[in-house]
Amino acid sequence: MGRIVTLLSKEKKCRLGAILVFIFMGASLPGQAEPDSSSISLAYPVYSQYLQNGLVINPAYTGTRGALSGFLSYRKQWLGTPGAPVLQSGSLHAPFKNDKVALGILAQFMQYGYTKSTSIYGSYAYHIRMAKGKLSFGLNAGVDISNSDYSGIETLQPDGVFLTNDDPYILPNVGAGAYYFSNKIFAGISVPQFMSYRKTSTNSVQAYHSFSDYDFIFSGGGLITFADFLKFKPSVLLRYSLDEAEQIKQFDINGNFILADIIWVGGSWRTNEEVVVGILQFQINPQLMLGFSYDYPVGRMSSYSNGSAEFALRYEFGSKVSAANPRYF
Repeated sequence: MGRIVTLLSKEKKCRLGAILVFIFMGASLPGQAEPDSSSISLAYPVYSQYLQNGLVINPAYTGTRGALSGFLSYRKQWLGTPGAPVLQSGSLHAPFKNDKVALGILAQFMQYGYTKSTSIYGSYAYHIRMAKGKLSFGLNAGVDISNSDYSGIETLQPDGVFLTNDDPYILPNVGAGAYYFSNKIFAGISVPQFMSYRKTSTNSVQAYHSFSDYDFIFSGGGLITFADFLKFKPSVLLRYSLDEAEQIKQFDINGNFILADIIWVGGSWRTNEEVVVGILQFQINPQLMLGFSYDYPVGRMSSYSNGSAEFALRYEFGSKVSAANPRYF
């Protein structure tokens, strides 16, 4: 009897974790082209410190730091929830000597429930000098790979569905974006992925293109200087879909106080998820930045999650990054 209760308890936890994971990653939706097919979506990972690594939202950000810039992040989603997503990312990008062309690479690793996915994308950007800033146009191309292992799922009775694993999904894709920045303002727009995929009735994967599947990511903000010691950086991010079923997928209102160009203290309000984000970052020296953020749900997820934690590290090589000319965007 005790064994049954334990199994039921585990099954309940796994079911809760699976439900929350599907909410996070996006469950498969019926395809519009064929009644016997369903769309495959690895979704777009949610980060809270994306403004410190713009490459995760816009390929046109490539090379805009003015030096070889490396970034690492680790995010634990929904602390205390079984099967909750774990996200890791790493990027490296830099401009060429002529300062017009830049190249970069972004890798993301995600594990949620019994599924692991890996995304690797290369990016290219071309920079144009404007009167007070720079305008950058970027492209990225790469592949998303997803694999599910159901052998670890415990069931009350043997179930053949969970004895075999899904074949890995290998989904090539491309994206594009534009980004403008100066000493006072920045603004960007991007479409992370142009291609869509669906699983047909024969269990094969088919690529297709649909404008209704496009996600547009808008970002923008500025810098307000109160004194040399105190600055304020307000910004917004909007992820907008052309799909009428869910047009606004993410809307963040952000604000960061910058103290002596060393300490960044701020937060965000993620309206659609009803999440409050606290952010603390340290510019230890002109090259090294360490960051921590904590997401606290105040809406429907507050009963299931203890929040999400994210750690970030950025290091920039080269003499162009200096204390006399710090970069805020």
